[in-house]
Amino acid sequence: MTSVPVTLGDRSYAIAIEGGLIATAGERLRALAAPKRVVVVTDETVAGLHLPALLGGLAGFDPQSIVLPAGEATKSFTRLERLCDALLHSDVTRSDIVLAFGGGVIGDLTGFAAAIVKRGVPFLQVPTTLLAMVDSSVGGKTAINTRAGKNLVGAFYQPIAVWADLDLLQSLPLRQMQAGYAEIVKYGLISDPAFFDWCEANAPALLAHDRQALAHAVAESCRAKAAIVAADERETRDLRALLNLGHTFGHALEAETGFSDRLLHGEAVGIGMAQAFRFSARLGLCSGQDAMRVTRHLQQQGLPAWPGDAGVEPSAATRLVAHMQHDKKKTSAGLPFVLARGIGEAFVAKDIALADVEAFLASDAP
Repeated sequence: MTSVPVTLGDRSYAIAIEGGLIATAGERLRALAAPKRVVVVTDETVAGLHLPALLGGLAGFDPQSIVLPAGEATKSFTRLERLCDALLHSDVTRSDIVLAFGGGVIGDLTGFAAAIVKRGVPFLQVPTTLLAMVDSSVGGKTAINTRAGKNLVGAFYQPIAVWADLDLLQSLPLRQMQAGYAEIVKYGLISDPAFFDWCEANAPALLAHDRQALAHAVAESCRAKAAIVAADERETRDLRALLNLGHTFGHALEAETGFSDRLLHGEAVGIGMAQAFRFSARLGLCSGQDAMRVTRHLQQQGLPAWPGDAGVEPSAATRLVAHMQHDKKKTSAGLPFVLARGIGEAFVAKDIALADVEAFLASDAP
């Protein structure tokens, strides 16, 4: 087993990366926290595939389960209220553990509910998608979406542990694997060009569920994120903001497509990263060769790399900029963008005129 520490003082925890983790969930929980009870929160898709195995692994805890609808629409005020009510009805206490068992939607929603029910009950992240394993389950960001935009209501609330059971990925469809891969290659594009080189060589094996490639990619991604979170937990410096590479463009695309299955989060981030590099090249910050290398690599893995791939045409530029105006990273000084001077050289730019962004979006087509 690979164990990656997230060092945050008395809120520190470890990310366990291995196959078969849920089969020994009860044993691991006893060693970790010895809770009195476990309440599992999952969605209908994951419940059908993996919930019996998890509940079997939790033998001895008499676990309860709360099953929610699958999909981005579940990250809402309505579902948050219902989940909080369900947790309170189960009489969950601070001696119990709430276990988030699903992708990013379940992890974000459950983590937020755990943060606010009884002013905080312990929760454990057991991600079931590649994207959640390498990104959303790590770092303590929890949130729901609102009509104004994505992840605008939430809290920083760290889990007591993250269990990345690689066996759970065997049932993941190719499209979900591709969406998760976008968040993996992001770490190479931010600050590790050697890892990007590895991704170029090994992405096909990873997407084909090769265990060795998956284990390496998940571990490297978690190490990179854990180091950033430890240095800038609440994004008060520019360091954690680098993890938003592709997200300002990507969240606008998600809003434009109605936060629907038309464009998965990882797919939106993939387009957004390609846009960030193409926009950087347009501003003369990085070479056009690097920008096209990123675009080409995403396309080779079957990911969308242009807004038009998701049915968003250049004519939507004004609306996309309007969506960006609701970005949670916006300050009184303006909206920061994560741009790049090259592959592995991302930085936060705080002096970008939205008129320039709109002009770029209006022309960003193959």
